[in-house]
Amino acid sequence: MNHTSYYDIDRIFLRGLTVRDIAEPLPSFDAHTDCDQVRSAMKQNHFTLVGVRENGFVSGFLQIEDLGKGPCGKYANPLDDAVVLPGSTLLTDLVRTLNEIPFVIVDLFGEVGGIVTRSDLQDPPVRMWLFGLITLIEMHFLTLIEQHFEDDSWQGYLSNSRLEKARALQVERTRRKQDPRLLDCLQFSDKAQIVVRDEILRKQVGFASRRRGVEA
Repeated sequence: MNHTSYYDIDRIFLRGLTVRDIAEPLPSFDAHTDCDQVRSAMKQNHFTLVGVRENGFVSGFLQIEDLGKGPCGKYANPLDDAVVLPGSTLLTDLVRTLNEIPFVIVDLFGEVGGIVTRSDLQDPPVRMWLFGLITLIEMHFLTLIEQHFEDDSWQGYLSNSRLEKARALQVERTRRKQDPRLLDCLQFSDKAQIVVRDEILRKQVGFASRRRGVEA
């Protein structure tokens, strides 16, 4: 196991992507702009949320259902009513936040200027980040299994069919002169099953029970 690779993925890739990498510009209107004009622009451009400017800076925000009659500033929600994240926030923290609320406003270079919604989590940078996260978890599981089992007794946690698939892959990789161990030929789900079914490993990763591990 190359532990340097494990930490490189965590430090360079996962911690290298931040909120500013996926934030969209936050459209905004002066506070004296008529609500009908703002409403029309939001419908035409499919804006879910817009900022409201006072003295050139965004001081509040609006969703289309907030709008009434007259200047839009009358209906603006204060920024304190929203979650405002710095652009340097890690995607890990963003995902946790968006699990609780539908959007966050983004502070870019000291000024409110961006927005991220749950739909933005479908963007290519986030899919790349998720792939890196899964890779990191898989490498962590592999390390735990290597350190916990001094022999091949981990095989007792897998079905014969899963072991046969791993052995078939090992044969193919050997034919390609890669010289893999059987453990290296397991799929992510196989490694996860070993970790979840072994009581010691399950506790190390923080699952209170096998059921909680399977649900995760």
